[in-house]
Amino acid sequence: MVEREPILFCWSGGKDSAMALHAVMRDERVQVVALLTTVTEGFERISMHGVRRELLQEQARQIGLPLHEVFIPPECVNPTYEARMEEALRVHYTRGIRRVAFGDIFLEDLRAYREKNLARMGMTALFPIWKRDTRELIRGFHAEGFRSVAVCVDGQVLDSSFAGRELTEAFFRDLPAGVDCCGENGEFHTFAFDGPIFKEPVRFRAGERVERGGFIFLRSFT
Repeated sequence: MVEREPILFCWSGGKDSAMALHAVMRDERVQVVALLTTVTEGFERISMHGVRRELLQEQARQIGLPLHEVFIPPECVNPTYEARMEEALRVHYTRGIRRVAFGDIFLEDLRAYREKNLARMGMTALFPIWKRDTRELIRGFHAEGFRSVAVCVDGQVLDSSFAGRELTEAFFRDLPAGVDCCGENGEFHTFAFDGPIFKEPVRFRAGERVERGGFIFLRSFT
């Protein structure tokens, strides 16, 4: 029997991460040994998504994997982000990890950025759902029993009412023309709370919507 290669998974807490993690968990060649997530200092929330640490930690518990939180300052500039990430990745490098998986789908510049940063450390990237048709991904998302809620939307692209909505078929029907159904261009970010990667659903209750820097966030509470 061939020994599985241990890999690290860069976890955002959203639906794309959930689908990508599900894909690598079914790959008999690799074994995810930990989740890595950036958390914004002071806010104590997942960077960009705005989800509380308590919910992130509960996700990891229900997935059954260790969680490595990387703390970055608000409005973090690239050199600081890269230094913090490198420090965290070095920990896993010393444990024999050479590959990191991501849930990116089609943003070439983001992929190149991740690959360049990993290459400096002698590591490589894995993209389990790369170039998949986003409409097909969403069909699979529903068919496999995943559930998620929109926790952050770009107020210049979507109405604030999208924040807090579960990603049902009605959600996707209501998206304006030109908005990617996976929000791959940053139109919206999500929180995955149920599906085949979770032992039990992650329970939460949603608070009010708040605007910050042109984005509408959903305040979530455990």
